[in-house]
Amino acid sequence: MRCKREQFTKGNIFHLYNHSIAEINLFRDYEDYEYFLDKFRNKYNSNEMEVFAYCLMPDHYHFCIEQLSKKPLFKIFNSFITSYSMYYNRKYYRSGSVFAGKLQHKMITDDDYLLLLCKYIHYNPVNSGFVENIEDWKYSNYLEYIGERRSNPFSRSLIKLYQGEFNNYAETIREYEKSEDDENFQKLTLE
Repeated sequence: MRCKREQFTKGNIFHLYNHSIAEINLFRDYEDYEYFLDKFRNKYNSNEMEVFAYCLMPDHYHFCIEQLSKKPLFKIFNSFITSYSMYYNRKYYRSGSVFAGKLQHKMITDDDYLLLLCKYIHYNPVNSGFVENIEDWKYSNYLEYIGERRSNPFSRSLIKLYQGEFNNYAETIREYEKSEDDENFQKLTLE
């Protein structure tokens, strides 16, 4: 369920996501993924948001972000999403909408759900069959979580906050993989 505008206040955490229209690939090549991430990085301001998890998939994306300022996250996203849509249409000689609808968002109010959501987002490429090993997917911030890459956007605060669970994030992902049938996992399958 989409959030109301007034819920976009400082300190709230959101799952932001969207799918492509008509199941087209939003990201057809490396350049598309990089362009999208570059546009996001250009809008990224560590005083406005904290990125806990993200993953770009061929036909959709997921972000888990805390809003740190009064500026609503949906406004930041709508700006760079519009820019990406224009790039995509120009590059692939098409017109019209690239996304299935408006930006989708869900407010996260429970710490356990937040942790599960981050795992779900990072595990999405394996769950969807794009890679067998989560470490092989370059278009998420999972590699930052396990210390194999340093880049933005990435926030270490969630790892620090949950040291016991995130000391070995790779292990928590393996445990998560085994619990796919868990009812909490079912709540996250939003597609």
